[in-house]
Amino acid sequence: MTWNFGDILDVVGSQVPPQSPAFIHGQRVIAWGEANQMTNKLARALMARGSQPGDKIAIYMRNRPEYLLALAAGWKARLTHVNVNYRYTPQEVWYIFDNSDAQTVVYASEFRDAVAEIRPRLPRVKTWIEVGATGDIAPFAESFDDLAQQGRGDPLDIERSGDDQFFIYTGGTTGMPKGVMWTHDDLREISLQAARLLGPVPETLDELAAFTRQAGPGGCILPAPPLMHGTGLLTSMGAMMAGGCVVTLEGQTFDPVEMLNAAHQHRPQTLVIVGDAFGKPLLNALNAAPGVYDLSSVAVIISSGVMWSLEVKSGLLAHMPNAVLNDGFSSSEALGMGASLMTKDAQVQTAKFVLGSRCKVFDENDQPVAPGSGLPGMVAIAPPNPIGYYKDEEKSARTFRVIDGVRYSIPGDWCVVETDGSLTLLGRGSACINTAGEKVFPEEVEEALKTHPCVEDALVIGLADDKWGQSVTAVVRLVDGAALVEDALRAHVRKALAGYKTPKRVFATTEVLRASNGKADYPTARRIAQDAAAG
Repeated sequence: MTWNFGDILDVVGSQVPPQSPAFIHGQRVIAWGEANQMTNKLARALMARGSQPGDKIAIYMRNRPEYLLALAAGWKARLTHVNVNYRYTPQEVWYIFDNSDAQTVVYASEFRDAVAEIRPRLPRVKTWIEVGATGDIAPFAESFDDLAQQGRGDPLDIERSGDDQFFIYTGGTTGMPKGVMWTHDDLREISLQAARLLGPVPETLDELAAFTRQAGPGGCILPAPPLMHGTGLLTSMGAMMAGGCVVTLEGQTFDPVEMLNAAHQHRPQTLVIVGDAFGKPLLNALNAAPGVYDLSSVAVIISSGVMWSLEVKSGLLAHMPNAVLNDGFSSSEALGMGASLMTKDAQVQTAKFVLGSRCKVFDENDQPVAPGSGLPGMVAIAPPNPIGYYKDEEKSARTFRVIDGVRYSIPGDWCVVETDGSLTLLGRGSACINTAGEKVFPEEVEEALKTHPCVEDALVIGLADDKWGQSVTAVVRLVDGAALVEDALRAHVRKALAGYKTPKRVFATTEVLRASNGKADYPTARRIAQDAAAG
């Protein structure tokens, strides 16, 4: 058989006690019985408005239950999810809607003005649904609450397919965002491969029904990063399809105290963050209030997408000594490339991962890199993999390549394979700095800078240089009260890395160097460095 997320939700929803919480947002609780009804009604409403299998449903909002309810309704109606970065300008949002060929848009009322501005240029969008309006909704839209409360709430009697698609739009490091095309069946198979390592898993819908009936509701998860990015979304999807509960935060920006209060109150077993960008503020908040928050329920903290340093991991484990820290090495195009599991009794160095079972490392000539050789290579992951990038055959051909008869996803992550077979991540090749012929990966310089006690965050870019071709240049945010001593920071890096990797210049800024998902904002760092260098 093949798996479809809509079928999975139908089965799980029929077995989980209807009073079990499915979504929690502040003081608002939506139970599984209510969620089943809402998503079935909304799916029927979408189909009644002309949505056909394969049509795209774009979701444009911050973290809240309606994101996941719209997602589930889309699955049940056989629609393809499209995530929208709510930090984008109206023009950038227009690009996502247009490029994805969205037929339905579900958006939060706070973005009504942006939607109204670009709507005349989106003739393919037939249905606009507004969430969270306190008064009248936009004249061109319908109310999410109305559609989710009207009509029949029983499961839809339709046949679905494992080939139904799921898009994750990713900005990458260059060019416009692209939609990574996954099938439901391939995404499900990746999660099952990991679960099979722990024991037998349900392999059919009937087995899933029996398992859910016996096991009861799934666990509770608290994702801090935005649902419109893969780390928060994919982990939340896993909780939904296990009959669990997803707790979302209300704040428009990440507030570590809000997250700790929510964890204290709702007792999640899993926390989701994005590396040091979330982990360091959490650690600071815990250190400032020792013993205030009861985090004894936390069994796992999951992170993916950016560096998560040993120092921050160790600090968090001091407050949650029974937790396992799961640092995943993945991207939207390549899930499960590697993992780094750390406990209070087993430390793991920053950026060191165990290769996933589907992974290999190849050099620039598509030859395997020998462990212990010291040679850098690119990580490649075998199927299941995405179909490709939506409407971009050229980029698909560059990323998804056949080597020795196997179609690999090779998103461009460089690493060194150690003698024991583990890998040390260097960085994304497209961000690599070429200084006098030497390759410098920004992430390793950034991590060296962030170990200095005066540095809160750091990004490293290459600036054009007549002598070096590119000069390694750092932009740092300092801890409160610290002053920039450029030579001291350069000397600190020089102790850890080769001389050519030491920044030629270090500039300080008060600007935030991360996007809302915790990922590096290199364009901002480049602007700051260029302005400072020119000045």
